[in-house]
Amino acid sequence: MSETRQIAVEILNRIFNDQIFFNEAKIRSDADKRTDLPFVNMLVLTTLRRLVFIRKVLNRFIKKPHRGTLRFADCALYAAVAEMLFLDTPDYAVINSYISLIKQRHDKYIANFANAVLRNIARSKAEILSEDASAFFPPEFIKILKKGYTPKQIKLIEEFSAREAPLDLTFKNPEETAAWNPKLNGTILPNGSIRLDNNGKIAALPGYDKGMWWIQDFAASLPVLAMGNVKGLRVLDLCAAPGGKTAQLISRGAQTTALDISAARLNTLSENLKRLSLQTEATVCADALDYLQNFSGKPFDALLLDAPCSASGTVRRHPELVHLKTLNDIKKAAELQKRLLSQAGRALKDGGILLYTVCSISPDEGEEQIKSFLAAHPEFRLLPIAERDIDLNGSGSLDILIDNNGFLRTLPYYCGNQGGMDAFFAAKLQKVKNA
Repeated sequence: MSETRQIAVEILNRIFNDQIFFNEAKIRSDADKRTDLPFVNMLVLTTLRRLVFIRKVLNRFIKKPHRGTLRFADCALYAAVAEMLFLDTPDYAVINSYISLIKQRHDKYIANFANAVLRNIARSKAEILSEDASAFFPPEFIKILKKGYTPKQIKLIEEFSAREAPLDLTFKNPEETAAWNPKLNGTILPNGSIRLDNNGKIAALPGYDKGMWWIQDFAASLPVLAMGNVKGLRVLDLCAAPGGKTAQLISRGAQTTALDISAARLNTLSENLKRLSLQTEATVCADALDYLQNFSGKPFDALLLDAPCSASGTVRRHPELVHLKTLNDIKKAAELQKRLLSQAGRALKDGGILLYTVCSISPDEGEEQIKSFLAAHPEFRLLPIAERDIDLNGSGSLDILIDNNGFLRTLPYYCGNQGGMDAFFAAKLQKVKNA
């Protein structure tokens, strides 16, 4: 168990010091193929989801907290408190194990200090557990939300974002969803996906080996649906990996060219499509901005720009992001998105459709980005997204996802009675004349 906890602490340390996603930190820590990976996942994710409260508790017992780069000892304390308070591990086992780990990395003074802190927390455990531990968003992340949402909305966003995301399956042939649902024992969503509890055993689910479906959040499936009928259209899928939207386009009959800057991610895309028995017209490894600026081929009928963004809409699946992202990250992402949008028309024929989407909760990367683009680019006009395109089951419940501008905007608490969704934004534009 000590080695398992060591791996978890190392992952936390990498997340904060390397500013990377949890999955990347697992790869760098050689944790992905461990037999104890489920516990590692649970410990790290619990720590990240409870970190605001954990830091509050630690600050009560540490009069002069360490400043600057997080040390192994700091992350060990985070994980130790998470185990003691939220995973029901006996206090003595937590304290002995984590102090032993800290002694291997730090001097005697730091280990003794950590030991005293954890013992004091153990003695005050009942009192601590009586307090409200629901806070999920740190102050920096709340600053991002304050630019677009009311206090009431922020409270709801935080409540639903802190919950573990369910598992949503998009079917290659949507008409077969109803037939497969009894085998999966899930819930059919209005967009035609099947929602399951996330038990982590994806490859063992019915239909996986037959390539019937792929994993894609409810919200992430909506932008391609919003494009309408793409059968027979030549579509350029920019920033395509890992390929969920690519698979949607192909399965809906589009002749799809998938482009991504990462060869490794494109390899993942190809592997995913192979399992699904789907194939692109072409796969291009290139920088999207360079590709657009130097485009000289036959213009496409439609272009899906799944733009690089802060990914701040995916915090249900990536709770580390609430501790990493700042307003400056939003600003940097928005600048790149603006440049990509400004060049998109080069690869699009007159009358062609540009679908812009980001998995960001920030209006600066979504609503405000598109409003600014349309004001500066009269060669494009807005096409309001139609509910009938995204509501495949005709439930009549998805009108809340389309705002007064005709933009698609999802938030974690939308369709909350069905388990919510990630935060996404999409806008559908048409090129009406040459620039």
